[in-house]
Amino acid sequence: MSAMLKLLFAVTTILFTILPSTDGYDPLDPYGKMIIKWDLLHSSPGHHTVAVKIENKQEYRHVEKPGWKLSWHWVNKTVIWDMRGAETTEQGNCSAFASSETLPHCCLRRPTIIDLLPGAPFNMQVSNCCRGGVLTSMSQDRINYVSAFHMTLGSFPDDDPGEFTMPYDFDIGVPGYTCGNATSVASTKYSTDKGRRQTQALATWEAECVYSQFKSSQSPKCCVSLSAFYYQNIVPCPTCSCGCSSSRCVKSGVVPSLLEQKHDPHEEVSPVVQCTKHMCPIHIHWHVKVNYKEYWRVKITATNLNTMKNYSDWNLVVLHPNLNNVTQVFSFNYKPMTPLHKSINDTGMFWGLKYYNDVLIQAGELGNVQTEILLGKDMGNFTLRDGWGFPRRILFNGDECVMPSPDAYPRLPNSASYSSGVSSFVTFVLCFLLLLV
Repeated sequence: MSAMLKLLFAVTTILFTILPSTDGYDPLDPYGKMIIKWDLLHSSPGHHTVAVKIENKQEYRHVEKPGWKLSWHWVNKTVIWDMRGAETTEQGNCSAFASSETLPHCCLRRPTIIDLLPGAPFNMQVSNCCRGGVLTSMSQDRINYVSAFHMTLGSFPDDDPGEFTMPYDFDIGVPGYTCGNATSVASTKYSTDKGRRQTQALATWEAECVYSQFKSSQSPKCCVSLSAFYYQNIVPCPTCSCGCSSSRCVKSGVVPSLLEQKHDPHEEVSPVVQCTKHMCPIHIHWHVKVNYKEYWRVKITATNLNTMKNYSDWNLVVLHPNLNNVTQVFSFNYKPMTPLHKSINDTGMFWGLKYYNDVLIQAGELGNVQTEILLGKDMGNFTLRDGWGFPRRILFNGDECVMPSPDAYPRLPNSASYSSGVSSFVTFVLCFLLLLV
């Protein structure tokens, strides 16, 4: 393998190790974040109306079931009298309002809010609500990456009703995300009367949440294996890519017991994977299939080895220099990405076709999705030597997959003879020159 490929692998490993553990910065989506926006629509002493919006402004990370669970800490003794588009998981102790005709929706100092489910009563809905907390990525769906709900707020009887005060200590309730406190921004404007009139919120605040893979999980969640038409062996995922424990695995074809399958549908379920040497829930395979005169073809297969989970709206992000010349993608959606410089187009995003293969079914015969990619050749750069035909990085659902070592990449069958032939020729020339001297 070339020294350059080894250096690239080392740099990628260092970036993967350091960057996600610091501030959640992602060089592939440098502006990606979740935004929690609060609009104060009406305010009087002891009575406030607020509209809250959660925006997933990320290119490829999305929020799966069981969805977001938004929580915060009230500064004062604030109660939620009414909610539309969402609900709290607990009401809390509202005995202070025992003499009232109706009790508040929630009296907790730290409420936890969840989205309403699809099919919620119409009078409980607001725009962009009621999807069970599921948010798509911006690349996959430009409509369903937003959730919203409305609240009517008040105060406890023994508290001095005053101006509205923003809460603090936000948590989106999705593994891997860290949220900051809210800051004041320009007031949101609303369009009414078919766009002829604009109104605006009394005040608007935003809190940002960023993702870190290491905060989400101490071990990776996927790995990559490689093969090529010119190499007889498959380069497998590195051993123990996602851990070495076999306590949560089952043999291929075996279904976990009913006790293992039983879990709270509102909580993220721990994976029970098929027993493999790599122990990853997701296995990605990259196969260099055909080398034509002006094109070459790659096959990608994603296999779900997690017996406990279907992956809805899954996606793959791939880095390869030839993605700047994608001719055709079969069976998947595809979008080129230019995260750092618009002149560098070496990153692409793949995801399933709606109602066809947008759900990666749990481990079993149907637990895989695959595509083939036809790539145009740039004769100035194209080569099958030194592992050039294989991806630099692959991410599944926004999480980095473990790649094999560059030393193990499939090699051209004549690489050894080619090297030895060149060496012999150089030796011959040197000996000839010495004889002339």
